[in-house]
Order: sequence, then C-alpha cells, then structure tokens
Amino acid sequence: MKIEPAQTLKELANLINAPFEGDPDFLVTGLNEIHMVEPGDITFVDHPKYYSKALNSAATTILINKKVDKPEGKALIVSDDPFLDFNKLIKHFRPFVHATQNISPSAEIGQGTVLQPGVFVGNHVKIGKHCIIHPNVCLYDHSVIGDNVIIHANTVIGADAFYFQKRDGKTVKFNSCGRVIIHDNVEIGACCTIDKGVTGDTEIGESSKLDNHIQIGHDTVIGKFCLFAAHCAIAGVTRIEDDVVMWGSVIVNKDVVIGKKAVIYANSAVSKSIPGNKVYYGAPVQEAKITLREMAMVRRLPELFEKLKNREE
Repeated sequence: MKIEPAQTLKELANLINAPFEGDPDFLVTGLNEIHMVEPGDITFVDHPKYYSKALNSAATTILINKKVDKPEGKALIVSDDPFLDFNKLIKHFRPFVHATQNISPSAEIGQGTVLQPGVFVGNHVKIGKHCIIHPNVCLYDHSVIGDNVIIHANTVIGADAFYFQKRDGKTVKFNSCGRVIIHDNVEIGACCTIDKGVTGDTEIGESSKLDNHIQIGHDTVIGKFCLFAAHCAIAGVTRIEDDVVMWGSVIVNKDVVIGKKAVIYANSAVSKSIPGNKVYYGAPVQEAKITLREMAMVRRLPELFEKLKNREE
C-alpha cells in the first residue's frame, strides 16, 4: 500500500511511540508485507528466523523487535511487538470508513456501466466503462474494476484477507489494506468471493472467466484468459499464469505457482508449484496420465489378488 503523502521515519516512529535508527527525515512511501515490498516501503519482522530476509529485502525501513546493525541505506524502528505496531500503522493510514449510502460519493463509475438494484459500491471504488454489475454485488472500498467487466449476483469483491495470529489465548487479526484489481473483459459468476490483498493487490487478469461459487484468497494474481469452473478454491499469495484451465472443485494451496496453459481436472488438489503446458489430475495433483494409469491398476487389484490366491492353492 502506498502512503500518501509520504511520511518521515520520525513521524512513523512517533505514531507507535518507538525508537528508531536512521535519518529522522528518511522518507517512507509504502507499507507492505515482506513478500510484497519494494524500495521506499516499511515492513515488519518479529521472528529471528526471518530477520535476514527482512533486513536484506527491498524494503528500506524495517520494523523489528531487536536492536541489530542497520543495513546501509536503510532505517530501523525498534518495537516490542512489530505485528501489533504494523497493525496500528495500517489502521492509521487506511482506517475503516463506514458507508452512508449504497453508492459512495467517492466512487468513480465509467460511461455505460449498469448497476442493477442492490449493488453496493464502497469508498474510492473505480469501475470502468460498459460494465454490468448484477444485483447484490458488493464492491468493498478501493476495489478497481476495468472496462467491459460482468459480475453476477451476490459476489463479494474485496473482503478482508484471512490472516490471523494465535497469541496468548487470543486470535489476533492482521488488518487488510490492499485492493482487488479486476482487469478488462473479465466475467465473474454468482456468489464468488475475491479477497483483497493484505497490503498489496489481488488481481484477476484480462479476459479471464470465473464460474459460480469460487473463492480467491488474498494477494493471489491470476493471469489472462484463464477459465475456472465452479467451486474452485484458491488460497492466498498464489500465482496462476495465463491460459490456465481449472475444472470444478479444484483446490490450490497458498504460495504456489501454476504455469501457463496448465489444465487441472475436477476435484484435484494442488499442493505445490506445477509447470505449465501439462494436464493434471489427482489429490495431490500429478500429471493426469499417471493418475489415470494408477486408477486403472487399482481397479485390477481384486483380479490380481484372486490370481495370486489361486496360485498359492
């Protein structure tokens, strides 16, 4: 998420009442999780296992729970609880603003776009030209919809990421401040749910088509010309490249990459990254020809056991 206007290191540290190391006027221009960071961002780290990753990342300001040597060209803010303090910064720069009407006055709606009865359009939503948004669709704050997009009834775009920490007998929510971006010529079926990024963007690429009852997790990026049948569920921070086809009820784990032009048959489960230009099936998924061969062999097991029994007799 971009911080507008940019803040100085001292200003950020003062917001959470924490000491800092670096030039007080060092500028911070964004606020992002470690896997989304770019120069100018602040990120957080609260476990020694990830200190090195955070300190050597593209982020130029690190919110950390231990005094360490400051990397050249970067700044540090030392916090007793970086997770909670990062949450405080999110709430400060992207506070919840309650709606006062179905279509927010701050929303931008393109020429020729049709909003059917019951549509909710939140604050700072942008909708392109010649879209059709069907009844009871809910577009949360800061969502971005391209041109010629069709969204069917009861779909929710931009709900919070499913991101929690278990601590001291409580479940603590990580506040989401990212967006959903739907590119041009996308069609999304009824009763789908597409979660916003935690600090970055969840994206649906140009001309991709989603059937009904599909869940897309936070920070997932889907390429162009993809086709997903009903009941697919895709976890967060997943990368699906162009021209991927998923048949019904495919489950995809978090943090995986599905290569270009992969085809995944129904009821499969993708637990790790898979290359493109192949056909897959199974749980866990593997090339369909292997799974089908194994299934054929399993069907022959009674016959083989009977033959073995007869030989022993």
